[in-house]
Amino acid sequence: MPLPSSSATPLLFEQGQPGRATPYVVSSASARSFLPREVLRDDLELPDLSELEMVRHFTRLSQKNFGIDLGFYPLGSCTMKHNPKVNDAAAALPGFSDLHPYTPDHLAQGALQVMWELERALSSLFGMAAFSLNPSAGAQAELTALLISKAYFRQRGDSARTTVIVPDTAHGTNPASAAMVGYKVVSLKSKENGRVDPEAMRQAVGPNTAVCMLTNPNTLGLFEDEIATIAKIVHEAGGLMYYDGANANALMGITRPGDMGFDLMHINTHKTFTIPHGGGGAGHGPVGVAAHLVEFLPTPLVVRDGPEGRTTPAHAFRLDFERPLSVGPVRSFWSNFAHAVRALAYIYANGADGLRRVSQLAVLNANYLRVKIAEFLSVPYDELCRHEFVASAQDLKHETGVRALDLAKGLLDEGYMAPTIYFPLIVPECLMIEPTETETKETLDAFVETLRALVARAQSDPQTLLDAPQRTPVGRIDETRAARQPDLRWMPPSSGANER
Repeated sequence: MPLPSSSATPLLFEQGQPGRATPYVVSSASARSFLPREVLRDDLELPDLSELEMVRHFTRLSQKNFGIDLGFYPLGSCTMKHNPKVNDAAAALPGFSDLHPYTPDHLAQGALQVMWELERALSSLFGMAAFSLNPSAGAQAELTALLISKAYFRQRGDSARTTVIVPDTAHGTNPASAAMVGYKVVSLKSKENGRVDPEAMRQAVGPNTAVCMLTNPNTLGLFEDEIATIAKIVHEAGGLMYYDGANANALMGITRPGDMGFDLMHINTHKTFTIPHGGGGAGHGPVGVAAHLVEFLPTPLVVRDGPEGRTTPAHAFRLDFERPLSVGPVRSFWSNFAHAVRALAYIYANGADGLRRVSQLAVLNANYLRVKIAEFLSVPYDELCRHEFVASAQDLKHETGVRALDLAKGLLDEGYMAPTIYFPLIVPECLMIEPTETETKETLDAFVETLRALVARAQSDPQTLLDAPQRTPVGRIDETRAARQPDLRWMPPSSGANER
């Protein structure tokens, strides 16, 4: 269903009357009696509101937002799938949620054991020697992995390694991460089948090659079936292989990056192990390394003292900061711990067989949608995909003027989150669609028929799509004006700043 519109409802700053606040909602005047002066602003008077006005205002705001709990969210490459509520319950247990980051190790054994077991589970699942849970998100984990590569080459006295090879089907943040740590980015064009050409890789590598960054399956949803050859070429040139784990939910329990020849990798736990994602909230991007890079991992690592294979003794787990070759911490405190709890709960709930089943269902759902959507939209790489695939509205644009953007706006009107559009860049008018493993056949069928109807409407009445969305809280913006004259700060309508 379309999200409810509330355009006629006054904004918070337009509501309330002096003296209306109840004892449960403190007015701006009485706030001065207990809040420090430095946190108050004379030019930002808070309105006096009743409790009912406040509840209605924030409830109304929540209804304007779209999330996975409301409908299908086929956002390719930036997966949004259902988060089991039991994982949230586990993360909210008082022994976890009330624990201060500076709690001494001997009083935080349960939390440290969670971190240690998650690190061991990730290492086993993906064929790495060790993981750090320190990075806050996938992009920060990319940055961390590249810092590790720099430390590795510096320790070897190999200062000539200055370039990073990034295929045009890699995850979108890879080039930016490489540039941020001072590497020169070399883009590698894919073959006609959407995969890396080993011969092109052989021509690209050399004594200045530091890292090759690959997403596998890539952003076309295709598995790099010559990955072993590619890894050998990079290694023979003295470089390292980095695995972007954004798409790891397509291969859990089936194959492992470590076995493909990757030296570094990260995991987006929000995509693979269902932690909350989106809205600018805190993320979690563990970074893993092969044995020859363990000493460079961020500090601290959780280590277990005592003999392996025995019942865990008291005070067995501790944070290890004494790692001379480490790149150091990459965030405050030790990890986004609540997400570590959620990820471990998901792993244990599914087990090895269950995680493999998760990947199989993700691949099955993606291929089901691919075949159905190929009936009315172009699918440039119409072959067995993995967790996602790309369709193109290029032919539709030539016939009707309706673009991928317009189809996406139409989907919003019909109560669906739009898929990723215009990425990867190698597919014109691209729609990158990922259903995940959590959606039912009925949901997928409804999505297909909705998209089919939008394509039919584009051919019979294209203007209705060019004007979409009409039923969302925020309508279509003037794209040119938004780019040239962006509103970077919200102002009350009375100021005139937002009237356009």
